[in-house]
Amino acid sequence: MKPEVLFVDDDEEIRSQMKWGLAEDYDAVLAENRPAALESFKAQRPPVVLLDLGLPPCPGEPTEGLAALLEMLSLDPSAKIIIVSGQAERQVAINAVGQGAFGFIAKPVDIAELKVALKHAFYLADLEKDYRALQQAIKTEMFEHMLGSSPQMREVFSSIRKVATTDAPVLILGESGTGKEMAALGIHRRGARNSGPFIAINCGAIPENLLESELFGHEKGSFTGAHAQRPGRIESAAGGTLFLDEIGELPLNLQVKLLRFLQEQCIERVGGRKEIQVDTRVIAATNSDLTKALKEGTFREDLYYRLAVVVLRLPGLRERTGDIHLLAQAFLKKFASESSKPRIKFAPGAIGAMEKYAWPGNVRELENRIRRAVIMSEGTQVTAIDLELQEIEAGAASEPRTLKEAREALERDLIQRALRRHNGKIAPAAGELGISRPTFYELMEKLGIQKESNSEA
Repeated sequence: MKPEVLFVDDDEEIRSQMKWGLAEDYDAVLAENRPAALESFKAQRPPVVLLDLGLPPCPGEPTEGLAALLEMLSLDPSAKIIIVSGQAERQVAINAVGQGAFGFIAKPVDIAELKVALKHAFYLADLEKDYRALQQAIKTEMFEHMLGSSPQMREVFSSIRKVATTDAPVLILGESGTGKEMAALGIHRRGARNSGPFIAINCGAIPENLLESELFGHEKGSFTGAHAQRPGRIESAAGGTLFLDEIGELPLNLQVKLLRFLQEQCIERVGGRKEIQVDTRVIAATNSDLTKALKEGTFREDLYYRLAVVVLRLPGLRERTGDIHLLAQAFLKKFASESSKPRIKFAPGAIGAMEKYAWPGNVRELENRIRRAVIMSEGTQVTAIDLELQEIEAGAASEPRTLKEAREALERDLIQRALRRHNGKIAPAAGELGISRPTFYELMEKLGIQKESNSEA
């Protein structure tokens, strides 16, 4: 169907000429006065209007036209209304732009010039329509502060709803940056314990000699520096939820104590002899391969099955069909507001560059890149270069011309993606690609790929 434009003019001949002149590209709806124009506007809501200011009953004055402008904008503030005026009304037309008109075209109308103006107006109307639809999608696709409309995330949301109604331990698996703590918090908020505390601890971020005290608490004088009795995180989470992030980093001796708590719901503080009953739900998470840890003996099998009553797997961002665009727009809106840059948008190509990138850091990396890009950008657009994705954008711009170039481009892309996924470490990147480390180094040198200074030798 052709785009629909409303043309309002009291001259029947001009209306006919305009309809004929635009017929190839547009479906022109005609109106000869303000009441007819408003009736058509209410019924059909055309995104673009061409409006003559001199309408009956006072065709020599702009009163009726200006009134029609204001009434249409009150019905639809996003409507693109172009004033069609004679030279005598030029200043009035400029004032009308100040009142919300999209622009003005001088009479006699040049059809070629008019088509350019219409094309621009429809383009912006479509962009704004897509933006409003996206904002609505962001509102409707938000689940416990997690955003996603992909089938993968809908399955995650469904699982959270189900496990939240139970008290069973949950093990959340997912790469770094996929939102494991947010998923745990979502389970807590939707469960019967939502009025209790949600206590999180990263088992890999606390030194081993302090971790036992952090988890189980200590009695006064139990070790140097223990000047007072102090409850641990398990006790602090009583009546609520304890979230154990990076559970794969928990030392074996503490795995035994945690297993006992899960079995008997009681603990002993460090230096204490009294058993303390604690009613706490446990949710654990890891980005490591626990099945490998079980085989290597670094993680207890009995603890694994106690924690993994329900297993929730969070997909990487690159696996989430269509979510990159949704998340990117949500983050852009958030950081644009924080940085007082409300008009900033993504430049053409920026979304494409993001969708081509592998996102080894997942949603956290996407959020941080957009935050930095909004802060550092100097114009009203965030480009792929602002996102530090210029390499992806440049790669998309040129096609290899020979078989050798195509092969090298593929090899370069695979090696760079493997390095990103493994944070620059050569051995695991080479292992993923099924080649030896010397071969990996040779390919890097041949393809001109620089080794990061913090990468594995």
